[in-house]
Amino acid sequence: MVTLLPALLVIFGRWVFGPRKEKHGRWALTTAIGIPAGLALAALGSGGVWLMTEQLGGIAGGILSVPFGLVAFAGVLAVITGPLALLQVAIESGFGWHMRPDLGSREPTQSGFWSHIGRRIAVRPRSVWVVTTVLLGIACLGLFRLDANGLSTEDTYTKEFDSIVGQKVLAKHGMVDQSNTLMVVTKADKAAEVRAALGGVDGVEEASEPIAKDGIAFMQAVIGADVSSQAAFDAVEAARDAVHAVPDADALVTGGSAIYLDTKIASQRDNKVIIPIVLVVVLLVLIMLLRSIAAPVILLGTVILSFGAAMGISVLLFEFVFGFAGADPGFPLFAFVFLVALGIDYNIFLMTRVREESAARGTRAGALVGLTSTGGVITSAGVVLAATFLVLGSLPLVFLAEMGVAVALGVMLDTMIVRSILVTAINLDLGDKIWWPSKLGQGKPDPQDERELVNA
Repeated sequence: MVTLLPALLVIFGRWVFGPRKEKHGRWALTTAIGIPAGLALAALGSGGVWLMTEQLGGIAGGILSVPFGLVAFAGVLAVITGPLALLQVAIESGFGWHMRPDLGSREPTQSGFWSHIGRRIAVRPRSVWVVTTVLLGIACLGLFRLDANGLSTEDTYTKEFDSIVGQKVLAKHGMVDQSNTLMVVTKADKAAEVRAALGGVDGVEEASEPIAKDGIAFMQAVIGADVSSQAAFDAVEAARDAVHAVPDADALVTGGSAIYLDTKIASQRDNKVIIPIVLVVVLLVLIMLLRSIAAPVILLGTVILSFGAAMGISVLLFEFVFGFAGADPGFPLFAFVFLVALGIDYNIFLMTRVREESAARGTRAGALVGLTSTGGVITSAGVVLAATFLVLGSLPLVFLAEMGVAVALGVMLDTMIVRSILVTAINLDLGDKIWWPSKLGQGKPDPQDERELVNA
């Protein structure tokens, strides 16, 4: 993005924004010829890649296949872009709509959708950000319904597969799977005591005869519960307490359920450790970028509020709309990392522009220019990203479905509400105070009402 793309733009020039209206006919003819040519190139390149890699093989085949791969890529690109260019020509010629950017005009800081939104916010910015904050805070209350203690095997999937149906039939007839076992290692001379201790644990069947070697004994005991269920976790914890109570046994308990339990404990620990670390790192980056303390703290607060609201709404959707039984222990951390990273990105795009404009216009006018200049770009990026993550919702795994829905909802909430309305309203209300302790914007005219803001 900072090296290759600018170089390509310099090489191709304004041609990449074509076709120009006066050359629509020539472009349409070229594109019509280019589509079959692209198909031919794609076929030729693909055949060359197959021939080099499958028939020649080895390192030499891989190297020789690269030029054919580039030819195939060029052909596919021609096939894809050709119809799109023809569509653009048809729309601009038939309806007179201008789909290309006007390279000679200034940015639309006084017109357009986001300019209209900014002027509406400027009337009562304090009321806007207070009401928005309250509404987002109410949405955060859904977090109290979050159950991230893990999912049973049956609840892991969004659909009832044949394996789940079979498992239910076995459980109904008392033929539950016997593969979920505790595996215990201990000192050989303490094996009998450890086995007896396991015998008193609810939910754990009688342990097998110990197998001893080199002073270490090994034994197994079946858990009569699903491997990732809370009942199995309770049995593992009770078993560990029981065998650890045997003096000098140095007993260790593992197995499928024990692994799931340890993963859950580690995830809960990560939530308490990694989340604060991420927030501190983000705050430091914002302070260095914006050279302020007030703005980074406020931005970090808006991102946390956005995350909480997105998670709160998502949890309610998972429980009452989708009917999911809960969430994976790692879900909150993964969702937090994605949403905070993306939310901070969008705030950086907005606030760096606001900071640049504030130096010349004052903070309040700069806030409106920043919103209208970055609004279309940020919103477009958010829509694409949300749609991409939402695809995960089509997968039959609850964890991925929840991740896709939560991130997609959070991204749209952040681009449409938090970044565009909440942050802009705070900028308009606080004015130059947002850059404390720096002197940015001070001493310059800082419009107070809507008319002055528009004129600025």
